[in-house]
Amino acid sequence: MANTYEAIATVTVGSGGAANIEFTSIPGTYTDLVLKTSLRSTNTSGDWDPVKININSSASNFSGVILYGTGSAADSETPSGQDITVSTYTSNANNTASTFGNIEIYIPNYTSTSNAKSISIDGVSENNATAALASLSAKLFNPGTQAAITSIKLLPYGLNFAQYSTATIYGIKNS
Repeated sequence: MANTYEAIATVTVGSGGAANIEFTSIPGTYTDLVLKTSLRSTNTSGDWDPVKININSSASNFSGVILYGTGSAADSETPSGQDITVSTYTSNANNTASTFGNIEIYIPNYTSTSNAKSISIDGVSENNATAALASLSAKLFNPGTQAAITSIKLLPYGLNFAQYSTATIYGIKNS
């Protein structure tokens, strides 16, 4: 990893799971942010669980598209309504035991007070040899009144994040 990456904070979910993973009081001393996650939800329906993202406590003002492939098919979706904050998918309790989905969320220029925030998301999950899912997402967070990003919350669409799920937020310095 480049020496311009600095870990700001890490969250590891403990026993019993967690309804969300949240980073607050994000300092404005970097040019970009990167979140690297290893997530699994406790949901037992379906094959994958959507992961939602809230910025500065907002669950609205997002737009975007998700492209995904399973190895045998590819598709896209444009989340809307209550699903507008869905950013990608991760493993759930129906997937191979102890297997976590990995997601990287990149937010450039997060301190800008004059522009909407673009967000790039890359995610992968697998269920042993029976299924795999790779996704790329592009989001735009445009609340109208622009402000620096000071908090980010990740939420599983179903139930909780499972024990041992982790997320680390990094600041990137322009050097």
